[in-house]
Amino acid sequence: MEQLVQMVSEKAGIPIETARTAVETVLGFIKDKLPEPIASQLDGFIGADAPAEGGAGGGMLDDIAGKLGGLLG
Repeated sequence: MEQLVQMVSEKAGIPIETARTAVETVLGFIKDKLPEPIASQLDGFIGADAPAEGGAGGGMLDDIAGKLGGLLG
């Protein structure tokens, strides 16, 4: 999730803590709209394979961050 927070911070030109709040808000909204079996897996999916300090190997998180980054501009 930190990679996604960093991307939102950079793209929107906002502080990391503000970006973290935005990402958590969007993820909460998405979880509310998804069917329960999928929504319950979202936290694990978003955090899966996330590098601690911007390292390589983001896996599916990179795919999500890329798609969301495209939506954000």
